[in-house]
Amino acid sequence: MLETAIVGGGICGLALARSLHRQGRSFALFEARPRLGGRILSVTCIRSGAAIDLGPAWFWPETQPLVTGLIAEFGLAHFPQHDQGALLHLREADKTPDVMVDKPVHNGARRLEGGMAGLVGALAKDLPRDCLRFDHVLTGMRDGGDHVALTLRSGDHLTEVVARQAVIALPPRLVEEHIRFEPGLDEATRTALRETETWMAAQAKVAIGYDRPFWRDAGQSGNAFVTHEQAVVGEIFDACDATATKAALGGFLALSPELRQSFSAGLPMLMTSQMMQVFGSALEHGEQHYQDWATEPFTCSTRDRATPRAEHVDFSNPLLRRALWNGKLHFGGSETASRGAGYLEGALEAARRIQRALGRADDATAPVESASTNAASLARFSAWVAAQGETAFDKYHQHLNRSLAAQKKQQLTQWAILGSVEEIYGEALEVLNDLRFDMSAVAVERGRSALMPDVQKPFRDLMQALLDDVIAFNRTSCALSNFPDEHHPSKEYMQTILRDVAAVWQEFSLSANRLLLAKAETASGRRPQTGAATGMSL
Repeated sequence: MLETAIVGGGICGLALARSLHRQGRSFALFEARPRLGGRILSVTCIRSGAAIDLGPAWFWPETQPLVTGLIAEFGLAHFPQHDQGALLHLREADKTPDVMVDKPVHNGARRLEGGMAGLVGALAKDLPRDCLRFDHVLTGMRDGGDHVALTLRSGDHLTEVVARQAVIALPPRLVEEHIRFEPGLDEATRTALRETETWMAAQAKVAIGYDRPFWRDAGQSGNAFVTHEQAVVGEIFDACDATATKAALGGFLALSPELRQSFSAGLPMLMTSQMMQVFGSALEHGEQHYQDWATEPFTCSTRDRATPRAEHVDFSNPLLRRALWNGKLHFGGSETASRGAGYLEGALEAARRIQRALGRADDATAPVESASTNAASLARFSAWVAAQGETAFDKYHQHLNRSLAAQKKQQLTQWAILGSVEEIYGEALEVLNDLRFDMSAVAVERGRSALMPDVQKPFRDLMQALLDDVIAFNRTSCALSNFPDEHHPSKEYMQTILRDVAAVWQEFSLSANRLLLAKAETASGRRPQTGAATGMSL
């Protein structure tokens, strides 16, 4: 039996596979395409020799530490996206473009020499070839109790693969649309999958190679926007290499998927005509490379094609970050990330989240080896708190649903957070009470047990993660869209919630300290004191 089955060979799936391989763990990665990379697609222009990205092309070092660090680790060469020169804006179909100087567009973006496929190759380089299964399409999953059974189609053949745990690193909408689950997923999860837009899935991209960068010769950056009603390519950018000896322009099409299909026969001519209208007749003869992602069945769902692109959000619905089937099923992919969703950064963030979850599952079953009883008990308590990261948001969601079902209309977020936090701290006191401590080795100073800092410490990340998930869920929840104060909580509202959470935290800390003092006095044979200690702070 496999230890981990990974479905999806994009950046998330590859990063997770690389991590598992380096840990010596058993895995297999199943990819529907005959290639790796997912939405990363780099081609070489025969005419200019330029490496052209028809999918993701940029990363931003100032705001994307994970992908920037990985590129540095691999030693991949990169260069700044060219932004110097005039920006052009064509507002009317029968006019010449307006010229705007000193208008950088890409905000510090950088590109990889040789294209983003270099990152895919670096991640896959050391993976065992027999662990990579191409042309395998996931059609169904079944919870087998102590394992997960995956049904995959390869050509005309169906294969069942059994693994202890599975990771689906695919666009959420494709998961909801095409994969059968036994037992079926709960409605809240299905809704979260269905409502999560696959970033850029319904878009099309063109890149055209030229003999030389004629636009740079004219003092232009290569950046242009075309906003009139007949626009074919709506956004254009310089796609040259670092030295501009290999010249190319790239662009995103302004036409809808339906219009692209209707005009498919004449589209190459229309794109060339658009470039000439913006930059001049020198761009008449170029080598075109075109990718319509809306026609890619392993990227774009029916809903992505039918729904207009929404404003991009940097995070996903936290319901997609829950482990299901008793921790055996994980959703991955860039669209499930808590930050950087839709980008390469989000894919790596999702991979790290799943890696941590798989590690916590191992820790929960591994024996705790410790030099002392107290260290072992504190390690178990810390592991229990860490595991609440998988359930804390579920508690919030349950409290919120109860309030909505009761038709409450005010302070929904506040009461749901307080209910979930009180529940977590109540359970924590029960866990702490059941743990065994050698109290003879524990000092008490000014009514405070020396164990308290170690008891409090694990909650810091848990509470912050819960609050982040709550804000993300509220902003992505259709159910809360009718409650503006909850859908986008104000700063003042969140401050009120934080004060309430702090009060609950203080009460937990006092109760935990009383519990430890009682253990100490019981161990010493003295009668437990009931006075409350002070000074319990995070």
